[in-house]
Amino acid sequence: MRQIDSLKSPRFTQISTFARLPICNEKEEVKAVFLGIPFDDATTYRPGARFGPMGIRQGSRLLRPYNQFLDVYPFETLNTCDKGDVNIIPGYIEDTMRIIESSLQEIVSKGIVPFIAGGDHSITLPILRAMYKKYGKVNLIHFDSHFDFWDSYWGKKYTHGTWLRRAREEGLLKDIVQAGIRGSIYSKDDLVDKDKLQIRSFTIRDLKYNPEQVMKEINSLSGPTYISIDIDVVDPAFAPGTGTPEVGGLTSFEIIEIVRSLKLRIVGFDVVEVSPSYDVSEITSMLGANIIYEGMSVLSKSL
Repeated sequence: MRQIDSLKSPRFTQISTFARLPICNEKEEVKAVFLGIPFDDATTYRPGARFGPMGIRQGSRLLRPYNQFLDVYPFETLNTCDKGDVNIIPGYIEDTMRIIESSLQEIVSKGIVPFIAGGDHSITLPILRAMYKKYGKVNLIHFDSHFDFWDSYWGKKYTHGTWLRRAREEGLLKDIVQAGIRGSIYSKDDLVDKDKLQIRSFTIRDLKYNPEQVMKEINSLSGPTYISIDIDVVDPAFAPGTGTPEVGGLTSFEIIEIVRSLKLRIVGFDVVEVSPSYDVSEITSMLGANIIYEGMSVLSKSL
């Protein structure tokens, strides 16, 4: 295991990798990797999340080795490295999904935990397909301002707003808990659908007014669990760089504290929908990077 002392350590590279981590070396045994998936062809409003991995890497430059709030050295404990980006095919959603699934299967088959920067939220579906091949049905914790379980958009089955329904239909998931839901919706039928799909859904009011109860529900899940965080669960005052912003969300402090309070068997983790072209002073990219850092810290703490 590599020893980390400071940002000046040889452990850190000078190229644009996540938190100056080294590029992954196949000969090294690692417990977690950072991976970018620069795909946004399944968006329904503002594009640009394909630049999310690049922005998050840029936003991670000030991350340091020691997390004082969780008392861990996540990069050292996990022997973390940057795996680079998946080679997606712009304009071809289903082909890209097959590539994502194959790329993730190569990682998770070795028991390595991927920490993924999207990309739009459609990328989570092929990731879950890869998770299923390794672990069987996994739990899903989904932080978002939107349900993401619509049946279709413009008659299309694969978009960033339909991935969760597809994952449930394909039998990839065990228990699903989503939190942070807010804003207007298409129909009252959406509230019926969440029950039909057996999704425990908490609104932003639940998360703001009763965070302890929501986290108790989340942390009660047992077994392998995947965490998916749409950056738009955070209020656009704190995360303007996203494709479908909704007012009235979490603060950056609140989402970080929520991640720190996770007590689950994490087998994968993503932060999606970061769109740097709509960002202000890199605050969304920096938040995305810090959320991933906290996720790595939580995993490190559990080992």
